[in-house]
Amino acid sequence: MAAQKRLNRDELITTALAVADAEGLDAVTIRRVAQLHDVTPMALYRHFPDKEGLLVALAGRLLSGTVLPEPDDRPWHEQLRDVLSGFLDALRPHPNAAMLVFNGMVTTEPGLAITERSLALMAEGGMSVERSAETASQILGSLVALAIAEPGRDLGPDPEANEDAVRAKRATLLALSPRRYPHIVAAADALAACSDQELYFDRGIDLIVTGIRDAARAEAAGAR
Repeated sequence: MAAQKRLNRDELITTALAVADAEGLDAVTIRRVAQLHDVTPMALYRHFPDKEGLLVALAGRLLSGTVLPEPDDRPWHEQLRDVLSGFLDALRPHPNAAMLVFNGMVTTEPGLAITERSLALMAEGGMSVERSAETASQILGSLVALAIAEPGRDLGPDPEANEDAVRAKRATLLALSPRRYPHIVAAADALAACSDQELYFDRGIDLIVTGIRDAARAEAAGAR
């Protein structure tokens, strides 16, 4: 009787995302999602051909959270910054699942839209097709790293455990020799935890966009 339960694909993806957020991506399986909906695994194959299909759908859900701003008259790199900021905003709440977007950029409609817009803006900035494609891959890796590697980000649902982990990391850094590692010891607090999340992510985006703009200028200068 349970296997005949009508399933909603969006609800299944929501469940898979919740499992990834709470327990990590390895915990996301057809069997686990089926159990949480009180059905047999076979019931999910109507919506997903296999686990890979479920993960692709999950990537599409993550990427669909990106708000793509309408094109305007601002310089291309300012518009690109908004695109990348929207992309990062979609990833930040789900760091455990962020790695999925590496495949999702060219296998899901939201990913294709983001990729097309980014390549178009870099072309507007004078970058060649080859350099734009390479840069798009590098951008993706940098944004995923920002999403998953924030210093001191929550690693689980227990706030006290997270605070203990931050304190332990800070203590480890402060225990280093200040003569051998003076800059690391001085930066122990900042390395152990992020004091201002918004500033951390804004600076990360700024570094990425500045690098892309400089690369476009260098390519244009070399073409002259």
